[in-house]
Amino acid sequence: MDELQEKKIEIRNDIKMMIAKISEKDLLKRIKAIENNLFELANFLESSIALLYVGKEGEVPTNGILERCLAQNKIVVLPAFQNEKHEMKLMKVDHLETDMVAGRRGVLEPNINRCKLVPIESIDIAIIPGLAFDEKGGRIGTGEGYYDRFIPKLANTTRKVALALDEQILPQVPMDSHDKHVDIIVTDKRVIYKI
Repeated sequence: MDELQEKKIEIRNDIKMMIAKISEKDLLKRIKAIENNLFELANFLESSIALLYVGKEGEVPTNGILERCLAQNKIVVLPAFQNEKHEMKLMKVDHLETDMVAGRRGVLEPNINRCKLVPIESIDIAIIPGLAFDEKGGRIGTGEGYYDRFIPKLANTTRKVALALDEQILPQVPMDSHDKHVDIIVTDKRVIYKI
């Protein structure tokens, strides 16, 4: 394993440990602040079809965001992961309780037999998960590569937005040539536009 990969693993572990030390009450309050900041973001307010995610360990949970989007009649799109192809199918979700199933990655995913496929070019805004970011839009994900393969397929006009606790913003994250950046990062304290 090369030095860059080792550094990414170290950062992933450090972030997960840092989040584990935050009290549940404080964490819920800070996640709500991220949610509120997202819903004040002009790019998000103006979007009608939003690609979101269901968070894994170390990623900002999106349950409240998903529920709020559906309540505001925003079209919610979630990825269904194709493990064998290392790709994602974009599926429209109307009801979180009935449209979701346990996925092979250990998180809920849209039921592909129940939800409708959404063409990638119709996505207005893409909320991209990650564990660590920098102010240049660099990101470290879980290491599976799904989003690094996916981001280049999005239209140039589709804003790529990440959600993070302010401590998940590092001075610089190590990036491989295949790693992709986000345009905007929404934290519990600020909104960062890629430099």
